[in-house]
Amino acid sequence: MQSRFRSDRRLTVRMTVTLFLLGLLYVAFVAALIVLLKSWVLVVVFAAGLLGAQYWFSDRIALYAMHGRIVEREQYPQLHGVVDRLCAVADMPKPLVAVSDLDMPNAFATGRNADHAVLCVTSGLLRRLEPDELEGVLAHELSHVAHKDVAVITVASFLGVIAGLIVRFAFYSELFGRGRKDQNTVAIFAMVMAVSAAVYAISFLLIRALSRYRELAADRAAALLTGRPSALASALTKVTGDIGRIPTKDLRTAQAFNAFYFTPALGAEPGFAKLFSTHPSLEQRLEQLARISAELGEPAAPGTTA
Repeated sequence: MQSRFRSDRRLTVRMTVTLFLLGLLYVAFVAALIVLLKSWVLVVVFAAGLLGAQYWFSDRIALYAMHGRIVEREQYPQLHGVVDRLCAVADMPKPLVAVSDLDMPNAFATGRNADHAVLCVTSGLLRRLEPDELEGVLAHELSHVAHKDVAVITVASFLGVIAGLIVRFAFYSELFGRGRKDQNTVAIFAMVMAVSAAVYAISFLLIRALSRYRELAADRAAALLTGRPSALASALTKVTGDIGRIPTKDLRTAQAFNAFYFTPALGAEPGFAKLFSTHPSLEQRLEQLARISAELGEPAAPGTTA
C-alpha cells in the first residue's frame, strides 16, 4: 500500500544501486568461499540460513538487544495516540509500538515490511521530549518504514555481518594453532580471512553512504508530513546533546544498531571519522530542516541557519 509520505526517487535509486552492488559482492564472496572451502553446500546453507534469520527475525533481534518490549495503549496512551495520528495522516498500517527502558534518548524502527514493523522508543526519549518533538521523531521513524529502507538496510547489512562473523571465527578459533594444522590449511583460512575482511570493508562503506542519505530523506519526509520542521530540529538538538552526556560504557551495546537509530549512540565525530558515520552531521540535518522551514514559512528553530 502506498503511504502519503512523499516518494523520494533519489532514495529509491540509491537503495537500488546499493543493493545491486552488494548483490554482486555477495555472489563473488560466496563463490570465493566455495572455491577456498571446496564445499558449496556448507557455504550456501550457512549464508542462506543467516540471511533468512536476519530478514525474518530482525525485529525480535533488535528488540532483544535493546531490551525493548511491546506495549499496549493502556500502558502508554500518549505514545500510541501520536503513532495513531501519524499513521492516519500518512495512510499507512500502524506498526507495533515498543518501549526500551534505556536512559539513552533514541528511537528506531525495524521489521521486514510495513505490515511487520515495530517502532521502538526509549524511556529516556519519552522523558526528555515535548509532544511536538516526539511527533517529529516518530514521523522520522515511520518514514523509514514507509520508504522500505528499514528492510533494505537490514538486508544490506547482512553481507557485513556474515563477513564479520567469519573473521571473528578465524581469530578466536585455534585454526592457526601450532602443530595442529598443515600449511595448506593455514593458507586456505588466511585467504578466507583476507577475502572476508575485504568484503566487510566494502560493504561497510556502501551501507554507511546509503545510511547517511536515508537519514536526511527521513528528516525531510517527517518535516513535510508534520509541517513542523522546527520541532524535529529541536528534538535533534536535544537528543544529540543528551547522548553526548551518556557514559560511554552505557552506549557500547547500542552502537551495534547505530544504522537504525534516530541519531547515533556516539558523541560528535571529528574530521575523517565522519566518512564512516551511519548518520549525517547534526549541522547538515539542521541546515536541511531550516531550509524546509523557510519553504513552509515556519520560523527556523534556534540553532539552525536558513
